[in-house]
Amino acid sequence: MLTRLVPVSLHQDPCLARHLHLPVGLLDDLTHRGFIQDVSSPESLRSALASKPQAVYAGVDPTAKSLHIGHLIPFMALLHFQIRGHRIIPLIGGATGRIGDPSGRLVERQLADIQQVDANVHSLTTSIHNFFSRALAYAASRFEKDGVACAEPNVTSNLEWHHDFTMLDFLQHVGVHARVNTMLNRESVRARLHTKQGLSFTEFTYQLLQAYDFYHLYKHYGCTIQVGGSDQWGNIIAGLELIGKLEHRSSDTQPGAYAITTPLLTTSTGEKFGKSAGNAVWLDSDLTSIFDFYQYFIKVTDVDVEKYLKLFTLLSWDEIQDIVDIHNVHPDKRYAQRRLAAEVTELVHNKEGVVQAETLTKLLFDSDYAGLKTDDVISAFAGDSRLVIATEQNVLDMPVAKLASKYGLISSNSAARTLIKSRGLYVNNQTVPDPQFKVTESLLIDNRIIILRAGKDKQLVLIVR
Repeated sequence: MLTRLVPVSLHQDPCLARHLHLPVGLLDDLTHRGFIQDVSSPESLRSALASKPQAVYAGVDPTAKSLHIGHLIPFMALLHFQIRGHRIIPLIGGATGRIGDPSGRLVERQLADIQQVDANVHSLTTSIHNFFSRALAYAASRFEKDGVACAEPNVTSNLEWHHDFTMLDFLQHVGVHARVNTMLNRESVRARLHTKQGLSFTEFTYQLLQAYDFYHLYKHYGCTIQVGGSDQWGNIIAGLELIGKLEHRSSDTQPGAYAITTPLLTTSTGEKFGKSAGNAVWLDSDLTSIFDFYQYFIKVTDVDVEKYLKLFTLLSWDEIQDIVDIHNVHPDKRYAQRRLAAEVTELVHNKEGVVQAETLTKLLFDSDYAGLKTDDVISAFAGDSRLVIATEQNVLDMPVAKLASKYGLISSNSAARTLIKSRGLYVNNQTVPDPQFKVTESLLIDNRIIILRAGKDKQLVLIVR
């Protein structure tokens, strides 16, 4: 359900996060962490941030029903604003999503199905609220604090004001202030004008629609800052220019609004951040499992890991440097990647998600099962066919070869015996010595767990009922 924006006094602090003991200023922190590509009037913005709470927005295209990890960059920037007492407005393009932003594209987008866009807006609203709710819980656990009670983000769709805005009204109030030569000079426009397909009038006007979003939020809700990707610079500047013209601000006065763009993030191999084997890594656990989400960050290269620790965690500068120093002593242990994966998984999926992912990782990839707890294993394998609840009689009285066959780890008893002869069947990572070998109570992990493995990576987890 969309949250309709409610005007808030510009002097009202919506967050008790002023009690967080943060060591550096917001703009300095964002710059150090790598969030800043370009910023308009940086010194004026610095003064504005220090003088009173600001409102900041970032746009989300409703091209899918869920957020993916590419959204972490603008949303982590918003989170840094939020925990310092500023108001945040994640704006879903329910109107502009029907057209499509030409920025960064060489061909025109297919016009979106309106019903699909509306459905995506609804789903994204829930996703965004879930993200910031969990992110604030994560923030509260990372800072020395007297209390954290930030206001919920104002999640809305720009269809709220564009829906009844007629073309004639738009031309009269917005179009009259737009200079075509300036619009043609935007990078997103120039790049497309030199292609065979060219640029449609629909896409050409996109920058004015986005500019009006910034003006509307500025005028009615005191929003003074827009955050967007580096390919959005021209669109955001168009918003600043429209605000200046409609508010009759002269060029020699202090700016009333500001632009911040974040860099395009790619991996050390040149791939676009957020893809795994060509597929998006979603924040929704129904689309990307918590385990696969965690594993994406475990697999980050040594070259990228420090950069990601700065961008996607709230660890302090000193903590990150300590992690990197420890990692560099024994990089094969992937200490920094493990810490990164745990932090980002907690940010997105809470602490329970970390326990689930780490438990599954330990079961699948580690050789030491010490410390495993039955409840954690059951939670980690929820819905997974590799988890079997068995009677104590079956587990203790039946030879391991028959257990492996009975519960589907191996196709038959004879195949199990053959595997045992080649020393390829394991109980708790110990080789099964002969076909008649049985599990004893002393082998049960946490008094209930037995882990069978066939070969290198085929596993079965038996839990004694």
